[in-house]
Amino acid sequence: MQSKKTIKFLLVISVVFSALTVSAQNTDALGTYSPYSMLGIGDVVKQGNAYNYGMAGLGVGVRDNRFINYTNPAAITARDTLAFMLDFGITQKNYYISDYQTKSAYNVFNMNNFAFTAPIYRKSAFIIGVSPFSNTGYKFESVEEDDLIVSQLGDVRYRKYGTGSINQLFMGASMVMFKYISIGAEAIYYFGTIDRHSDVVFSEESSYNSIYTGWEYNVGSFSGKFGIQYNQPLKNNSSLTIGATYRLGNELKGDYIRYAYTQVGDTKDTVMYNNIEHAKLKISPELAAGISYRHRDKWMIGFDYVRQDWTKSDFNTSDARFEPKVSESFRAGFEIVPNRYDIRYYHKRMTYRGGVYYDKSYISFNGKQVESMGITFGTTLPIYRWYNAVSVAVDMGQRGSQQNQLVRERYINFMVNINLHDVWFVKYLYD
Repeated sequence: MQSKKTIKFLLVISVVFSALTVSAQNTDALGTYSPYSMLGIGDVVKQGNAYNYGMAGLGVGVRDNRFINYTNPAAITARDTLAFMLDFGITQKNYYISDYQTKSAYNVFNMNNFAFTAPIYRKSAFIIGVSPFSNTGYKFESVEEDDLIVSQLGDVRYRKYGTGSINQLFMGASMVMFKYISIGAEAIYYFGTIDRHSDVVFSEESSYNSIYTGWEYNVGSFSGKFGIQYNQPLKNNSSLTIGATYRLGNELKGDYIRYAYTQVGDTKDTVMYNNIEHAKLKISPELAAGISYRHRDKWMIGFDYVRQDWTKSDFNTSDARFEPKVSESFRAGFEIVPNRYDIRYYHKRMTYRGGVYYDKSYISFNGKQVESMGITFGTTLPIYRWYNAVSVAVDMGQRGSQQNQLVRERYINFMVNINLHDVWFVKYLYD
């Protein structure tokens, strides 16, 4: 019976992992819709699943044996000794974008993460997973309104659009040392594509050739991440956890294609096609620190700080208005469980979460650094036994403004994660 359960579980892992990988490699599947994703490597994704997102992304200094917290490699030792856990999540994002002239709304749906973790030996464990690191998704289209140009050239449309993602496949291990200290490390492989296009399209009746230009990045590179946590037990079954992580800086290797061609009807004429082996995309080192206080199985509160210095990153852009800066993130969150072991009222076994955050993006445009702030809510719905559950998170906030030629984004994002938990290698007295 135990071997059948193992086979079924591994089948689920392989099917879900394959589906996520195929989706991640499809550049038509948008992970975001933002004018700011035109710049740099796109929107850098806040790491974590619905468990973390419900608390504003909190996780660096958090330990919980019910969930996979992959924001800190050292956190995966917080587990039952024989526990195998799997986490799979999806996101749905809604954007309301406006500047001083136009307003628009857009929504996207995509997979967020897959992670699997299992024990190695006593107080050690390993993890494998995949999640997005940055997303690119935007589309602008306008029609020429100058009567003189229209009279000479006919109808003219200007289009700018882009798609793609840089994903990360990670594999790591963690172990407990000196009773209260946990350390972990991950090997990371970045992979993905980013396509950016800029076109001038004439009507079919026009004798002028439409102009199509674009940039295509196809990257892949190895990196790493390290984490540490110190968990100090206190009186009344409470505990204080302090954690830190460091992600190595990395220059993404791969091809960079710059092309331009004209087209009228089915006839194409290539103007330029340069295939450059050096993509010139760089991920800066990341330093994060966090602290949390947990009181029994009742409640937990915590704070995280994340910093990346992008000032030395070269993004191969000719837009003089864009300048990479130091990004910072401040996150505070909490969770409450009324009574995890209540056998009468289901809502008392549910976990309730909330948080607030303030982010300074690495993107500076026209001398103004893009900032965002928001609030989050979340809950976990327990299912059947052990710690199997469905976790849900909602993120509401605003990024940018309508000043200094910036764009204001207001968004409502939803995330759903399936948390599977089981204990293997148990010898039952009766089968």
